[in-house]
Amino acid sequence: MADGTDMVSVLVTDHEEIKEFFRQIESTSDPEERRAIADRLTAEVARHSVAEEMFLYPAARKVLPDGDALVDEEIEEHDEAERLFKRWEDMAGDDPEFLPTYQKIRDGLLHHIDEEEEPKLFPQMQAALSPEDQQDLGDKLTKAKKLAPTRPHPSMPKEPPGDMLVGVPLGVFDRVRDLMSGRPTD
Repeated sequence: MADGTDMVSVLVTDHEEIKEFFRQIESTSDPEERRAIADRLTAEVARHSVAEEMFLYPAARKVLPDGDALVDEEIEEHDEAERLFKRWEDMAGDDPEFLPTYQKIRDGLLHHIDEEEEPKLFPQMQAALSPEDQQDLGDKLTKAKKLAPTRPHPSMPKEPPGDMLVGVPLGVFDRVRDLMSGRPTD
């Protein structure tokens, strides 16, 4: 997890970590290892998505002329990924649906990452925000990830203030649940 960097650096670092989890899943045939990697991927995507929904997307709505439409599309993509992650959450690494579900998750996330990084969200946000505002947003994203849920919660609010009110308690609950179950998240 990136610390003390601007918003794009924080989020691109997350995207690279997500892609690394994809490579790891695709390089193993061990069902237990595959499931453990899937749990870490799920936790990373959950934290990343909640942080974006708490801070990046509200900022985009404020500063971008087409911010509402852009953010609505991003949230729709988050919702679809979250539904897939929820379905995937209890599958064993050798479940016949594990890899087909993973492929849908991977394809959707790669599309989402590509859209954020080029040509849409990140370049527009960099143009609209001062370096100081980008740094402040990066700090907020990093802090939010430390408290965000580690599991999919499709019915969780996606906009402030609901996401902030529900996100932290769910994050604490998820971390206790992860600890008690031995589920890997980092």
